[in-house]
Amino acid sequence: MNLDFAVACDYALIDRFGKLSVMGIFQHVWVANFPAVHPRLHLVLKIKGKRTELGSHNIEINFTDSGDAVLLKGSGTVTLNEPPAGILEIEAGAILVFDIPLPHEGQYRFEISVDNQLDTVVPLTASQRIGPVDVEGTQLH
Repeated sequence: MNLDFAVACDYALIDRFGKLSVMGIFQHVWVANFPAVHPRLHLVLKIKGKRTELGSHNIEINFTDSGDAVLLKGSGTVTLNEPPAGILEIEAGAILVFDIPLPHEGQYRFEISVDNQLDTVVPLTASQRIGPVDVEGTQLH
């Protein structure tokens, strides 16, 4: 059982057939000032396993800053169900939505553990915007 990928993005969904759609992947945010809250960040996880790993698996997520202060934490389970005959590898998607606190400028990270073992780290940085910024994040003069 492992995490195939994990990304922060603007929006994601899983359709009724299990297809995962992800829009606006990013690793940096601009804010007007600190402290700040970045609203509605979608953290997308795709988990893969083998037929022998059916059942529930524990997922833990810590959102930390560069000083290792835990700003958010959560846990839950993902269940891998029996796939159709002949399928040897199974996968499951998960979308978690957070309003993330950003107390200061700098580096942050989502630490994602699967079955009590750190599996993946998703980095995020935050900077203060000075003056207007266009849609691509370029400073306007």
